[in-house]
Amino acid sequence: MVWTRLTDGLTAALRGAGAWDAARPPRIELAIPRERAHGDWTTNVALIVAKERRVNPRELATRLAAAFPRDPELFASVEVAGPGFVNFRYAPAFLNRLPGEILAAGASYGTSRGGAGERVLVEYVSANPTGPLNVVSARAAAVGAALVRLLRATGHAAEGEFYVNDVGNQMDLLGRSLAARFSERGGTPLAVPEEGYQGEYVKTLAEALPAADAAAALARSDFAWFRDQALARMLEWQRKDLADYGAEFARWYRESEVHDSGAVQRALADLEARGVTYRGRVPEVAPEGRTPEADEGDARADATYLRTSRFGDDTDRVIVRGNGAPTYLLPDIAYHRDKRARGFHHAIDLWGPDHHGYIPRMQAALRALGLEPDFLEVLIVQQVNLLAGGQPVRMSKRAGEFVTLRDLMEDVGADCAKFFFLMRSTSAHLDFDLDLARRQNDENPAYYVQYAHARIAALLRFAAERGFTPAPAPGAFDDPAEIALIRQLAAFPEVVRGAAAAHEPHRLPAYLIETAAEFHRFYHACRVVTDDVARSRLRLQLSGATATVLQNGLSLLGVSAPERMDRAVEVSS
Repeated sequence: MVWTRLTDGLTAALRGAGAWDAARPPRIELAIPRERAHGDWTTNVALIVAKERRVNPRELATRLAAAFPRDPELFASVEVAGPGFVNFRYAPAFLNRLPGEILAAGASYGTSRGGAGERVLVEYVSANPTGPLNVVSARAAAVGAALVRLLRATGHAAEGEFYVNDVGNQMDLLGRSLAARFSERGGTPLAVPEEGYQGEYVKTLAEALPAADAAAALARSDFAWFRDQALARMLEWQRKDLADYGAEFARWYRESEVHDSGAVQRALADLEARGVTYRGRVPEVAPEGRTPEADEGDARADATYLRTSRFGDDTDRVIVRGNGAPTYLLPDIAYHRDKRARGFHHAIDLWGPDHHGYIPRMQAALRALGLEPDFLEVLIVQQVNLLAGGQPVRMSKRAGEFVTLRDLMEDVGADCAKFFFLMRSTSAHLDFDLDLARRQNDENPAYYVQYAHARIAALLRFAAERGFTPAPAPGAFDDPAEIALIRQLAAFPEVVRGAAAAHEPHRLPAYLIETAAEFHRFYHACRVVTDDVARSRLRLQLSGATATVLQNGLSLLGVSAPERMDRAVEVSS
């Protein structure tokens, strides 16, 4: 079953109207009109294409409406509105049979194949292994895992990856911090480095070290041993937390692998062969008089620069210091080059807000290497403000004053945490209200949606005890509350498709909240189990279809759909 028939029809209409550019196809965005009297769906694609082609948008919308493949069993009308919107209205026959189709489709309802097997790698979290994961990483994990599921649901061959930054000064500082904490167990204690890690978790790591081996390493000042121990134990810690959170990764890729494999030197050699590097004691001047940027504290003499200003960056960048050591940019180039070499057509990276300025230089560097201009896409995961009692909870990894992912799961539960993180756009700052997340009532949006699913499960059990099943029955849905709920369920496949195409998982929680609300309106307006057997079966079918949509949507978010909840679920006949 092709559930995204509206998108497919619009694609055909764009081709028929001569408005389809195969090299640069427009992204079809659909929206549910605020006034349902205007139809079930509306699109502004004619306005977008018309602006690019410098044609009259209403005339283009008229051509699109005329070219749209008409199926009277699916769409009752296709109309042009305003300056160039196209509105669509489902046919009553389609709405009437949809609940049965949803039940028959089960877990596949909402999926589509528009991705055509395109291989996409989503790199997310990638937190330094220098401490337990905090709530910012928890948000990235929720978003990244949901995005992988959405892409798979729309026909992409998507995988998740965690990039482990196990090279550099931060790992050395963690190793020395661990050695200092172990030294406190006896003998002459070492001081924790000034820029080291002070958290209680370092003491916990020190207590778990094999005493004899650690003492021997300390005696010979083998801080590399402590670094390796810290890395192994922190990675194990992070893996377990993320697994319990429901974030899965096809691969944990270590930065040390990039260095040890020779990939860094190969990337440098390829860039030099392409003529996009230069060296010199005095830096060349970039466009508009800007001077190329070196790493902080790096002597620029004889450094190697990459001409990123040719490829969209605002200045050229140092990739090899004057002492021959690569800057952080060169291994990143090699790593992303490896992503393309592994056969991925598109790479999506989730980065923190402090990396915003790094995006143009990274994309420019990959273009300099010959990769496709759109190969790398970066989504910025904005900061999380954790609130308790209306006051912010301070977080500092080095000082040890922070709320971990594990703390959050134990406090509000993984389901609630993920739902809250996914309710807002990734690019927006998030105020996470712990007090609201702890509430077990309808004020909590995660609880509200899960409760709707549990209520339906209770309703179906109640009906089954009386011999009723949500089976097809003669008759038609005619109550306004029934029709409103069916129209809401009909939107699900396009919501999934749109969320995946725009890489915006937050569209799904908003849809699920409204679906739960629509079901509650139906539930209170229409008695489901009555003496009218045919009517009861129809409404049970609609209830079961709603449960399927709620379960499928929550599953894409990585959130469970319980059939029972601690709070008594009200069921009325």
